[in-house]
Amino acid sequence: MFDAIVVGSGISGGWAAKELCERGLKVLMLERGPEVTNGPDQSHDLALKLRRRDDQIPEAERNLHYPYHVGVTYALFNSNKALWASDHDHPYETVPGKPYRWIRGYQLGGRSLTWGRQSYRWAPQDFLSNLKDGHGVDWPIRYEDLEPWYDHVEAFAGISGDYDGLEQLPDGDFLPAFPFNDVELAAKARIEADYPTRRMIMGRTANLSRVAKAQMDVGRKRCEQHVKCHHGCPYGAYFSSQAATLPAALKTGNLTVLTDRVVESVIHDPATGRVTGVRTINRLDKTGEIFEARIVFLNASAINTAALLLNSKSEAFPRGLANGSDQVGRNLMDHVSTKPIVGSIPGFGDVPFQNDRPTGIYIPRYANVTESDKPYVRGFGMQGGAVRSRNVEGAVQGVGTGDEDVGHRGWRFSLLPFGEVLPDPENRVTLSATRRDNWGVPVPVIGATHGPNEYAMMRAAARDAAEMLAAAGCTDITDWEAASAELTPPGDRIHEMGTARMGRDPATSVFNGWGQAHEASNLFCSDGAVMASSASMNPSLTYMALTARAAHHAADLLQQGGL
Repeated sequence: MFDAIVVGSGISGGWAAKELCERGLKVLMLERGPEVTNGPDQSHDLALKLRRRDDQIPEAERNLHYPYHVGVTYALFNSNKALWASDHDHPYETVPGKPYRWIRGYQLGGRSLTWGRQSYRWAPQDFLSNLKDGHGVDWPIRYEDLEPWYDHVEAFAGISGDYDGLEQLPDGDFLPAFPFNDVELAAKARIEADYPTRRMIMGRTANLSRVAKAQMDVGRKRCEQHVKCHHGCPYGAYFSSQAATLPAALKTGNLTVLTDRVVESVIHDPATGRVTGVRTINRLDKTGEIFEARIVFLNASAINTAALLLNSKSEAFPRGLANGSDQVGRNLMDHVSTKPIVGSIPGFGDVPFQNDRPTGIYIPRYANVTESDKPYVRGFGMQGGAVRSRNVEGAVQGVGTGDEDVGHRGWRFSLLPFGEVLPDPENRVTLSATRRDNWGVPVPVIGATHGPNEYAMMRAAARDAAEMLAAAGCTDITDWEAASAELTPPGDRIHEMGTARMGRDPATSVFNGWGQAHEASNLFCSDGAVMASSASMNPSLTYMALTARAAHHAADLLQQGGL
């Protein structure tokens, strides 16, 4: 028997394994996908090849295996398709009229190998928003509860960013930020002069601008800015489970990793009211095996965690494990975007092309923070930046000539809003009553739509983006009304959250503020499933902090005999 089982090896699963192992627990990590080698060839020549789009997946194969990957076209290539789960091999269903794009990565490290690395602390108001405006349930924790854990995970993960002094985007323990280019600096000055309630900052990213001892200890190196992070990184320069948390956990001698194990259900003992382990199916030969542990951590991602709980039915839990509240699967959230708002910036022809940068600019939320009287609740941030258009063939021909500007054309500036999605119990995950996957497990059925608040917010965001681009001196700006007419479908931003929210009341939530199931005290969860709201910023850093906090609490309880 193990002390702990961790289901999933992605961002939160890696952190659970690291923290539990470092507390002395014997941990079994179960990953449904195969083991992959981190960091295939990362040469700049290959980066140019990808820009020529010579590495695109053939159309027939793409339509069969990756029909929902519209939002990640920038990151899905023939050479890295093994890092993205096939929708054909791992099917799911959607509710008619409610399209959902579920983008997954089933391999050791999960989506930590392909994530966008934007790393932002949530702000104090993000843990109060449900309470204040009545959407969803009150968070059972506040920013102050998570603040020391943000410090903890930032120091190890390595987050590059500036100290910006913004109430709506707290500063953290940062490595030096990557620099603005000259075009962005000019745009920043103009936008902030015209809109003093708004700030344009450098995006905070989990790429190492320099290497501190915490990263050096697990063999990571500085980011070389080849911007091929979605292929894996041979330097370990961006944070991933394979580069950071799993090496740290393995160093303790306390971690056992088993890949190719599909977790079918969690086992509950009605006599003790606790979970005892998990049932698994070998992905390759389809044999079954049970693993036992004193505690179980669910880190399979929001939709898979919900599906696992729903499939863990018993006489004690006929609607699914820990689902006495009927909240498992409900309140599925993502972020929402419009089409990018883009403009041309005249001039700057003498600004040379520079190495690619692993992050863009960020405009933090200002709506209902520094600006009020909005016709919607919550708010949005914007990601983007200035890039120089390229004549690709000319650029390729110029490789090795010393003339890096061959083939370059004018500068373009883009802004893409990321808006908060409100929790809605009708946006949910259920299980199919008739369809099973290749391992005999019921497939998830996902149904989610955007509501009137999301539409009103994104219309305003697109208009604001166009106005800021105009203030920056852009011309030929995207028609913002057309850009906001059709929002990105749920799931497209790859920030799925909710489905087993934490809360104060067992009648309206699944987990408590420690990520501990109300109805099974030794069952924990710290992936996106526990989120009670979505905020406006990327959630991964918050998953890390929640996981580290939950793991230490679980270890404390074990040591004290509380479990």
